[in-house]
Amino acid sequence: MSTRMLPEIMDPAAPVFSISVAATLAEMHPQTLRQYDRLGLVVASRAKGGGRRYSPNDIQRLRLIQSLSQEEGINLTGIRRILALQSELDETQRRLDELTRLMRRLVEDQESPSPRVFSAGASGHVAQGRMQRRPLALPGR
Repeated sequence: MSTRMLPEIMDPAAPVFSISVAATLAEMHPQTLRQYDRLGLVVASRAKGGGRRYSPNDIQRLRLIQSLSQEEGINLTGIRRILALQSELDETQRRLDELTRLMRRLVEDQESPSPRVFSAGASGHVAQGRMQRRPLALPGR
């Protein structure tokens, strides 16, 4: 097989690892991964045959759970709450970035002059004006 056919960068969300490989990468027992799946901490994708498949993002999350549990002494309920708060924070940051981009566009639009518009009346008189700007729509929730 030619290396040109292989992706240069692996999609971090692609579920490619079997449970045994994921357990090895996360330095956990496969039964622990099954338990986390049942608890909803790391929900694996399913292959056609029903086997669990884990993505690089899942492996990273498993390592975080292990660190919080073993090194910080946090129980699984606490870990679930931490993960939920982190997800909420990530979504808030995404929205903030989106609003920041929108505000930059608005400021740039205000700083640049509006295009000039010319119109001619029936008598041939030419009038000059500025084109009205449409308000930008704010992103919805």
